Amino acid sequence: MDRKKNIKYNHYKNYKDIKDIIEKRFNILIIVITFVVLVLFVRLFYIQIVKNDYYKKELKEKTENTIVGNTAPRGRIYDRNHKLIVDNEPSRVIFYQKQKGVTIEEEIDLSYTLSNMLDIDYSKTNDTIMKTFWINKYQEKANKKITKEESKKFKMRKLTIQDLEQFKYDRVTKKELDIFNKKDKEAAYIYYLMNKGYYYSEKIIKDSNITDEEYAVIASNVYNLNGVNIRLDWNRIYPYKNVFRTILGNVSTSKSGIPSDLKNYYLEKGYNLNDRVGISYLEYQYDDYLKGKKDVYEIGNNKEKILKESGERGKDLVLTIDIELQKKVEEILEKELVKAKQEPNTEYFNKAFVVITNPKTGEILAMAGKQIIKNKKNYKIYDYTPGIMTSPVVVGSVIKGASHIVGYNTGSLKIGEQRYDTCVKLASTPIKCSWTPLGLLNDITALKKSSNTFQFYTAMKVAKFKYSYNRGFNLNDKAFTIYRNTFSQFGLGVKTGIDLPIESIGYIGHNNNGGLLLNYSIGQYDTYTPIQLSQYIGTIANNGSRMQLHLLKEVYDSKNKSLSNVIFENKITELNKVKTKEVYIKRVQKGFKEVMKFGGTGSGYINLKYKPAGKTGTSQSFVDSNLDGKIDKETITNTFVAYAPYDNPKVTFTVISPDIYNYDNNSSYQSGINRRIVKEVTNLYFKIYK
Repeated sequence: MDRKKNIKYNHYKNYKDIKDIIEKRFNILIIVITFVVLVLFVRLFYIQIVKNDYYKKELKEKTENTIVGNTAPRGRIYDRNHKLIVDNEPSRVIFYQKQKGVTIEEEIDLSYTLSNMLDIDYSKTNDTIMKTFWINKYQEKANKKITKEESKKFKMRKLTIQDLEQFKYDRVTKKELDIFNKKDKEAAYIYYLMNKGYYYSEKIIKDSNITDEEYAVIASNVYNLNGVNIRLDWNRIYPYKNVFRTILGNVSTSKSGIPSDLKNYYLEKGYNLNDRVGISYLEYQYDDYLKGKKDVYEIGNNKEKILKESGERGKDLVLTIDIELQKKVEEILEKELVKAKQEPNTEYFNKAFVVITNPKTGEILAMAGKQIIKNKKNYKIYDYTPGIMTSPVVVGSVIKGASHIVGYNTGSLKIGEQRYDTCVKLASTPIKCSWTPLGLLNDITALKKSSNTFQFYTAMKVAKFKYSYNRGFNLNDKAFTIYRNTFSQFGLGVKTGIDLPIESIGYIGHNNNGGLLLNYSIGQYDTYTPIQLSQYIGTIANNGSRMQLHLLKEVYDSKNKSLSNVIFENKITELNKVKTKEVYIKRVQKGFKEVMKFGGTGSGYINLKYKPAGKTGTSQSFVDSNLDGKIDKETITNTFVAYAPYDNPKVTFTVISPDIYNYDNNSSYQSGINRRIVKEVTNLYFKIYK
């Protein structure tokens, strides 16, 4: 009886265990099914709701038999007075589009046909092109250049197809190439053009100097020339030729398409590889506005293209630049560079910069840089305007306005404080003096006469250092941080925000000691770009408001023939306000006003009737005199910043002439080119803007 009970109990226990297992598995299955349903629901929601527009567009593109045309003409570019400075002109293009299923033999035959129709410059034909042509023209002979052993290794995957092609190329002999005549070489070059670049992209056969006869013969034979066709393209033209040319930027060609270094950037924006795009400076910066809208065609039943949606030219830009002012500034620089190179002691001088802005808006009215290089017996001038953003220099005393603000803010300099201009001697450091003994000075006359030692004493107070002759000056980073934080509020050592794709912040020194702090306070340590210096003087002129510098003024819809429909207007942007009291800024402005008067270092630079305020700078720089990669020659750089009129500033001027003379020379002559440039540029400006 007990045995029967045990059997019954065991059966019940086993049944219960199995039931529990089944229930657990069923619950797990329910959870899995619920999770899968939830995932499907989320995915359906994402596809049908979130990505609804995207998939509608994809469906439309897949089901509609449409194609887009070539890159439409770009928008025009005008100066601030609506003078046209960049336009488009139509140009003829003969191109080849590889057709599906086309053979190498057919392409070679086509290249011979085209050589009889077109007059093309074949001067770029070389051995590489001819060997490739021979291999494709005589494929059987080329294949025999591969040994049985190499073929065996290829089948064993010890060699690649690229290896075999290289063997063929290397084994084509000069004798085999000598069988080609002039007509063969012409066909070879055309064949090279037909296969250059991406496999599926449009290949330009000819896009310049196309005669009416050439254009007509291709047009009348397009149905017999498998893949060859004609179209109208456009080229950028520049009514003012090379004026401001570099900063206007460049556009890729029909041949090149999108450059490899910009490929990912433009493909992510939806461009095709053969599109023409902006590749530098303003053309690149504002490509989204300048690019045109392509024609859209529908392919008819007879394979004809039916225009479905007309394209349009890109939007038109209006810049802040005054192109006539820009042109004359460039002429002044070129003339003065040539003149300076004829003066003694200018062997290392080779460039100069000018920037003119509106301090209240940040608009750049003109910006020019020129470089002069000796070419045998003559000099040649090159545009160096990008250096305004990318070539930092040691700027010298022009930054003493910002140094004064550091002193005022920290209590290291008092309004009206007087000091004797005496030299400073620190341990293990050469004696430091002003450019000449200046006697008793206050904070205003220190700026007027550009005292170095006045700034040295301020810097030592900022660092809480009690000076005594030849005492060691150990310094922590705090004083440098105080200076750099204030300088950055003026735009020094930071990016100005100019609307161009490249800008340097200059060199920031990392070796912080007492002597270098003194150098820093007079602009002899960190380096700054001309555009930073322009923003600095604009900030002082604008009562401490640092405005973002910009070249774009407005964007217009190109549908109208005239510039009438504004679609974008660049807003005036204040980047920051200098953290200081208004009375301190006014004090610096007063000092800069005195600089330009009789007895000031800027006396004679600008006619006083224009009410100028400004600051001169002279700095020690260094160059690689023999191009061996080592900085070995000390030179002098002259800088100048100013604004006018001082009671209602409307314009700023920044002029920099690096390396204008040096002391390691038999001559003590010092070129006055910076002063001459300032006088000519300011007289020019006030003549135009009376």
